[in-house]
Amino acid sequence: MTRYLLKLSGEALGGDAGIGIEPQVLKHYCDEIEAAVREGIQLAVVLGGGNLFRGAHLAQAGMDRVVGDRMGMLATIMNGLALNDFLRRRGIASRLFSAVAMAGMVDGYQRDTAQAAMDSGEVVILTGGTGNPFFTTDTAACLRAVELGVDAILKATNVDGVYSADPKKDPAAERFQHITYQQVLEQELAVMDLTAIVLCKENALPLVVFDASESRTLTRLAAGEQVGTRVDDDEAVS
Repeated sequence: MTRYLLKLSGEALGGDAGIGIEPQVLKHYCDEIEAAVREGIQLAVVLGGGNLFRGAHLAQAGMDRVVGDRMGMLATIMNGLALNDFLRRRGIASRLFSAVAMAGMVDGYQRDTAQAAMDSGEVVILTGGTGNPFFTTDTAACLRAVELGVDAILKATNVDGVYSADPKKDPAAERFQHITYQQVLEQELAVMDLTAIVLCKENALPLVVFDASESRTLTRLAAGEQVGTRVDDDEAVS
């Protein structure tokens, strides 16, 4: 597999505090992306915005959910601007898109344009979610992955794979090397939201969940190494 969509959470960009943008974390991600690009891996990146704003939280406090989600979309654009700047200053060709165009700041997402950029070796950074409220950036990642014809979605998290329970709360939690989408749905595992999981399942799109702090993950995956947990429709589970 040599064409990936990498999903990075906003909280991960905030470092240990999960707030703001931590330069060292951003540098780590750029190291990983640069290593992948140098190996000829085609890459798209979808960013969350939870380090800057979470619309669902303010919605619980009474804010209109649509307004909150729009503010969350703007947060993902801010993260995208930061990542794009870091990559370009390293000499890595990249293109920044948003589901909702902002004239003079970020181009609107067009599938064919983004696909052509990936084909030419540019890192495609996708922000603004789906452009609609009530959809998470996980769902946006799965949607863009299907549109762009990637080999797999790679989701960077703060744990080293998918577990039967929260490993931080349950020391007996079992870590899976491989699990099916159907098992994720039946066991209600917190991998991605329901809409995202169903979208991947319906399009037979593999998902790999791994520890964001690991090094050279993308190149190791491309070389066929076992990294994190693979989620797909293969019934052979280990």
